[in-house]
Amino acid sequence: MKSTSLALAKPPSRYERYRPIIEYLVSRQRLHPDEVKENFCDEQPAFITRIVNELKAQGWLICDGNSGVCHWNGGKGDFSVSRWLDDKLYGTRIKASPKEDRPRERLLSHGVDQLRNAELIAILVRSGRPGESAVMAGEKVARAFAHRLEKLPDAGRAELTSISSAVVKTAYCQIMAGIELGRRVVAASGERPAVKIGGADDAIAFCQRHFSRLAADTTHEEFHIVTLDTKHKVIQSHCITVGTLDASLVHPREVFRAAIKDSASSVILVHNHPSGDPTPSREDILVTERMTQSGELLGIDVLDHIVLGRVDAISIRQRG
Repeated sequence: MKSTSLALAKPPSRYERYRPIIEYLVSRQRLHPDEVKENFCDEQPAFITRIVNELKAQGWLICDGNSGVCHWNGGKGDFSVSRWLDDKLYGTRIKASPKEDRPRERLLSHGVDQLRNAELIAILVRSGRPGESAVMAGEKVARAFAHRLEKLPDAGRAELTSISSAVVKTAYCQIMAGIELGRRVVAASGERPAVKIGGADDAIAFCQRHFSRLAADTTHEEFHIVTLDTKHKVIQSHCITVGTLDASLVHPREVFRAAIKDSASSVILVHNHPSGDPTPSREDILVTERMTQSGELLGIDVLDHIVLGRVDAISIRQRG
C-alpha cells in the first residue's frame, strides 16, 4: 500500500526550493513581498523575505520604502534565473574551474612560488560557502591587503569574515596557522649559518654531515644535488632520483630544474653506495660527465660529485 504520509516525503533540494520562487518573481513586473508569501503559503515567510532582500541588496529589485511594492531594475541588465541560482547555491567553486586554473593544481604543476597571493589564500581557505567560493575569498582578502600584506597576521577573525563570508572559523585558523608556520620557517633559516664550499674537502665534509642518513641507513641508491650561490654558499639540497644510478635514468632536466628554481650558480652532485664502498663506478663517471656538459650549456657549474660510503666519501673531481 502506498503511503501518503508527508513525513516520509523527500524534502526538496535547495535548488528546487529556490527556483519556483525566483521564477515567480521574474514573471511579475511589480509585486509586493506579501503577495509572494500568499502564493507560496507552504513556504516559510522568512525565507521569502530573505530572497527578496538579497535581490534588493544586489540591485536586481527596487522597492518603494513606503508601499513596499518592488519592481525589477531594468538598468542592471537581463536577469538569468539559472545563473543566479548557480551563483547563489554553488558559487564559483574550485572544482568547477578548469583543472589548470585551480590553485592546488597550479601549485603542483608550476611550483608554489608561481602562485599569486589570492591563490595561496584560497588554498588556505580550502572550501567556500554558498555564493562565495574559496577562490573568491582568496581574491577578496588579497585585494583588501594588497598594499599592507604585512598586516594580515594581525587581522582578527571578524575582520576577515567581514571581507569574505567564506572565512569561517576553520578557514581563519588555517590562514593564521599558515602564516605562523611561515614565520617559524624564516626564523629557523635565519638562525642557520650559511655553509661555504671552498673545495673538495669542504664538499665531502658537508655531504657526510648533511646526508648521514644515506651513508648509515639506506639499502638503495639515492641521487641528490646541493645548490650553491655565486659565492659557493649552500642554498638547498634536493632529492632527484631513488634507485640504481644510471646515466640514462638521471636526466639533466630533473637535476637542473631544481638548480634553476633556486637561482643556483653551481651544484654538487651527491649519491650513496649501499655496499659501503664509495669507489666511483663507470656509471658514476658517466653521470658526472653528462651533468657537467649540460650544466655548461645552462651556465651552471657542476663543482663536484660526492660518492658516500658507509664510513668514507670520495670526491670524483679530486680523484681526477
